[in-house]
Amino acid sequence: MRIEADALKLEGLGHGFFTRQGGVSNGIYESLNLGLGSDDERSRVLENRRRAADAVGVVPENLLSPYQIHSPDVITVTGPWEDAADRKADALVTSTPGLAIGVLTADCGPVLFADPAARVVGAAHAGWKGALTGVLLNTVVAMEALGATRNGITAVLGPTISRQAYEVGPEFRERFLQDASRNTEYFQPSERENHFMFDLPAFIRDRLERLNLGEVTDLALCTYGDETRFFSYRRTTHRKEPDYGRQISAIVLR
Repeated sequence: MRIEADALKLEGLGHGFFTRQGGVSNGIYESLNLGLGSDDERSRVLENRRRAADAVGVVPENLLSPYQIHSPDVITVTGPWEDAADRKADALVTSTPGLAIGVLTADCGPVLFADPAARVVGAAHAGWKGALTGVLLNTVVAMEALGATRNGITAVLGPTISRQAYEVGPEFRERFLQDASRNTEYFQPSERENHFMFDLPAFIRDRLERLNLGEVTDLALCTYGDETRFFSYRRTTHRKEPDYGRQISAIVLR
């Protein structure tokens, strides 16, 4: 059901990069679909969320994920969501024990952060837009506001679409080059003229490395290529399927 990173097997922490296995959903959502925004049966998604919450040792209402909008925005949470709370963001941080914070992905990069000494954790949804516009930096800054230190933070990148499966057009590449000319290193020509294979995991890793954190790790797992374990938005698109499931990556202070 979940993959644990050795770098986050730390005293006082629980975490998991969840796969699509171990749930109750059917069809294209089989089986542990956590996406409330999908067209899956809501009751099945809620049961899947209950199972994920149980796996990291919290009650379902304490498994928090934002309403993701591919932004650089971060929310600091101290308790379960209130009904009127603005959940639009792409990262969560907390220093509250017993709150599991997570992000949903289906090709984008899930990054879990922990400073075990300061007792602060974070979770970021790093698609290309969020990674480019600063969601990783902003997550670290929000953790620092809670007492974390950069050299005390461990960051782990979970299952993400690999370069071999991520073809993009010239406009996409140009946006990255406008940000920094060195970004050419993340693009290799594809078989189609004027198209490129984009290395999102490498881009995320390098952004994390430049933050001078204590440790940065990549699980090197491809969502597109491993259909048995992971949902993939791009795989669904290539098959012209009507929708797709989402897996969650979550972390909690015990």
